[in-house]
Amino acid sequence: MRDFSRNLPVLLLRSHQALMAEFRPILRRHKLTETQWRVLRALTTDASVRIAQLSALTLISGPSLTRILRGLEERKLITRSAEPSDQRAARISLSASGQRLLEQVAPLCEQCYLSMAARLGQTDMDDLYRLLHSLPERLGGKAVD
Repeated sequence: MRDFSRNLPVLLLRSHQALMAEFRPILRRHKLTETQWRVLRALTTDASVRIAQLSALTLISGPSLTRILRGLEERKLITRSAEPSDQRAARISLSASGQRLLEQVAPLCEQCYLSMAARLGQTDMDDLYRLLHSLPERLGGKAVD
């Protein structure tokens, strides 16, 4: 059995925790959870997104996503509308309030990225993006968009 220090899932979890420690203070100041922020960020990929697509983009299960969307809707950060071709399906969009919040938080998050790049070095940062982006596909799963 390989040494525990070479346990890739644990190393990735530790890396995730270290990365999120950079962003959590910003998110807390704006009363956002990590998953709420992930949803808001995913909503920038298109004018509106179907819930199933949002679940795939964010890697959040349907039931959890429903709860998160309810909270974001209560805060008036998102809007929900019926899918024109299927009235049973919903499309989710950023509201004007959600867009304003995104415009406040995104520059702060970008500062975190710049700080991390300065500490890691841009070459290592680029390598990290490249490796992590290709990992799912190279292991036989679906590539990350």
